[in-house]
Amino acid sequence: MTRLSVEMLAADPVEPITSAGHAQLGIAVLAGIAVIVLLITRFKMHAFLALTIGSLALGAFAGAPLDKAITSFSTGLGSTVAGVGVLIALGAILGKLLADSGGADQIVDTILAKASPRSMPWAMVLIASVIGLPLFFEVGIVLLIPVVLMVAKRGNYSLMRIGVPALAGLSVMHALIPPHPGPLVAVDAVKANLGLTLALGVLVAIPTVIIAGPLFSKVAARWVDVQAPERMLPARPSEDLKNRPGFGATLATILLPVVLMLSKALVDIIVDDPAHTVQRVFDVIGSPLIALLAAVIVGMFTLGRPAGFTKERLSTTVEKGLMPIAGILLIVGAGGGFKQTLIDSGVGQMILDISKDWSIPALLLAWLIAVAIRLATGSATVATISAAGLVAPLAADMSSTHTALLVLAIGAGSVFFSHVNDAGFWLVKEYFGLSVGQTFKTWSVMETIISVVAGGLVLLLSLII
Repeated sequence: MTRLSVEMLAADPVEPITSAGHAQLGIAVLAGIAVIVLLITRFKMHAFLALTIGSLALGAFAGAPLDKAITSFSTGLGSTVAGVGVLIALGAILGKLLADSGGADQIVDTILAKASPRSMPWAMVLIASVIGLPLFFEVGIVLLIPVVLMVAKRGNYSLMRIGVPALAGLSVMHALIPPHPGPLVAVDAVKANLGLTLALGVLVAIPTVIIAGPLFSKVAARWVDVQAPERMLPARPSEDLKNRPGFGATLATILLPVVLMLSKALVDIIVDDPAHTVQRVFDVIGSPLIALLAAVIVGMFTLGRPAGFTKERLSTTVEKGLMPIAGILLIVGAGGGFKQTLIDSGVGQMILDISKDWSIPALLLAWLIAVAIRLATGSATVATISAAGLVAPLAADMSSTHTALLVLAIGAGSVFFSHVNDAGFWLVKEYFGLSVGQTFKTWSVMETIISVVAGGLVLLLSLII
């Protein structure tokens, strides 16, 4: 397991914007996070504004001149949006193409047609994991809810037996697998290799989703034995379409960016020569920007054309895919600004010093920080962004493998115990017609299982590789 070493302290630190001591910096961090938590939870302020105000508050409490705190925040916001903004936009376009063309419904219907009643929970977790690769969590829920309710009603299953595996598949993808915003920002913050992070993320995700999905659903169904709520099923996007794209073409389009990025990571390991022609080619086609751009362009032909989309309809679909992510981009950018304010204030070095004295494994510390921020703010994305900023200095002396594991540790901690300050908690409660107590016993416990299992697997991998 990667531990902090004396050599890490020798790394060139970022020039701090304040000369405050550890005690003052510690108070500043707690005060800055408290401001963010209070604004989000008590005053229901948008996370973008809360992070902006919290960043300035952090600088003020740390004793930094206001102009320098503003510069740090602006620099962090700009670099973060530059690093991951285009990737989030491309992911959103691909997800919208998948939904509007009926490609998502085609995958769902094909897998369900081949699943037996006994294997249905496993089919649901497979569907959610595949669909969840290019889609944001909330979009994935909206797409899968009609399927979950339909399967539960027609097969007379307990809603939890079908719903929990679907939710687990979506949540694990959201926490661990790029191109979701949280993992992307963490990769950018700690300078991790995206392909390697993706490969290790898949390795951690498979056992995690099995334990939190099909296996836990047996227990959840006993704890909360409810049937699908008696209400009209939401309309599915493809019901108004005459044709849908084929299963094979849809699956290939979804997996294209994953295959390209994993191929780059594999070539980097096998060839290990930046000047080699093969590695240079894969460095280009396996870069996240080109991989996602290729999937979007291919998707216009493999998803849009079979659905009968005209050029105008494709253009409208792209536009509609981009509109909802404005808020996400601003939150991610403000989170990057908060991260940079933390680093420039000297908080990163403080965390490094304290961790060395306490001899806390770096991956465990990253997980614990993400857990604390998740419990306080209710946002997995805010937890990931803030934790990545705090622990970024820990990656200075890590191998590329352990840097990727650091990203996964942060992602695992960011989904710990969803409760009443998380929008996802209420989304699941209302869609499934559960009481608050039932939502705690199912959704909240499932999220905790994902966090603990994934975190444990990350620590285990750090001992092996």
